[in-house]
Amino acid sequence: MNNWLTWLPTANAVFNGLSFLCLTLGYLAIRAGHRQRHKRFMLSALGFSCLFLISYLVYHAQVGSVHFTGQGAIRLVYFTILTTHTVLAMVIVPMVGITLKRALGGRFDRHRRIARWTLPLWAYVSVTGVVIYLMLYHL
Repeated sequence: MNNWLTWLPTANAVFNGLSFLCLTLGYLAIRAGHRQRHKRFMLSALGFSCLFLISYLVYHAQVGSVHFTGQGAIRLVYFTILTTHTVLAMVIVPMVGITLKRALGGRFDRHRRIARWTLPLWAYVSVTGVVIYLMLYHL
């Protein structure tokens, strides 16, 4: 494997972790009434998620699938997390787009309605991305 490819899984986990951190800080900012800070954190979360996606696609285009080697109950745990992560990752992409479009368009009433669903799902996908990395590469 090319040297630069070996660090991409770690970079992917870092991008997911930073996305989760920005989502959390963005949520706290809006709860405190800091709209501009909220906007910066949420756009940063989106940026980190985009970096993750690019890095993920490059890695898997070069390496292919990486198989989980754990056995026993941990295998069931891993595939349960992987399945929910994968399904919700597909669902969250259009939700983030809609949520962002409503916010940038000043439709804050409609933005809030969908953001109540988008935020926890996006946070789950970000956190489980890190968990999958740890289980796949460090278990």
